[in-house]
Amino acid sequence: MTMEDLRLRLIERLCRWPAERLPQVDSFLNGLEETAQAPGRAAPDAAAAVALPVAKDWPHAPLHRLSEHGTFIVTASTLDKAHHFRGEERLTLLEAELLRLAKQFEVVLEAWAVFSNHYHFVAHTTSAANPLANLIAKLHSTTATAVNRRDGTPARQVWFNYWETQLTFEKSYLARLNYVHQNPVKHRLVAVASQYPWCSAAWFERTATKAQVKTIYSFKFDRLKLDDDYEPVV
Repeated sequence: MTMEDLRLRLIERLCRWPAERLPQVDSFLNGLEETAQAPGRAAPDAAAAVALPVAKDWPHAPLHRLSEHGTFIVTASTLDKAHHFRGEERLTLLEAELLRLAKQFEVVLEAWAVFSNHYHFVAHTTSAANPLANLIAKLHSTTATAVNRRDGTPARQVWFNYWETQLTFEKSYLARLNYVHQNPVKHRLVAVASQYPWCSAAWFERTATKAQVKTIYSFKFDRLKLDDDYEPVV
C-alpha cells in the first residue's frame, strides 16, 4: 500500500470513527510525520491503522411522516448490473458513505438497502433546495473511486444511473418504506430483513416503537411499480 493510498483510506474512514478511536488515529499520523522527517525510522503499522473498527454512523430516529420540503424514493444501479460491491468490505463502504453523505447534505434517511449492484433509499429533504442530485453524485464518485482503486481499473464506469420519485401520498410513502426495509428478503438474501447487515431494518426495529414497526410492516408492496430487476449477491 502506497502512502497516498493509505492517506485516502484514512480520510475515507476518519469521518466515521467514533471519538474514542481518535487518539489512535493521532498517534498513527504523528508516526507518519516523524517517519517522513527521519527516513531511517521504522514506519507505524499501516495495516493495523486501516483495520481499526468503524462504528456505523446511524441516522436519527425515523420520522414516519412526509416532509414539507419533499420525501423521495431513490434507486440506483451499477452499469450492466455488475457486482462491483460484492463482499462485506465493499457493502460496508457503500452503506457507510450513504449514511455519511446523508448527514453532510442534511438529508434525513428513513429506509435504505444497499447491495452488490444497486441500492434503494427513502429520504426527506430539509430545505427547498433539493440536494439529492449532489449527494448521489458524490456518493457515486467516492465509491467508484474506491472500488476502482482496489481493482486497478481507474477509468472504469461503475454506476449507470439513478431514479428519483417524490412521494406525496402517505399510504404510498409508508408502503415504500416497508418495501425498502424488506428488500433483502425480496431478493432472497435473508429470511428476515433485520438479519441483513446493510439495510435499515434492524435500526428501524430498534429505534421505532413496536406500534410503528407493526404498522409499517403491515403495508403491502406487491403491487408497487419499482425498477428492481436485479439479482444481488453478498
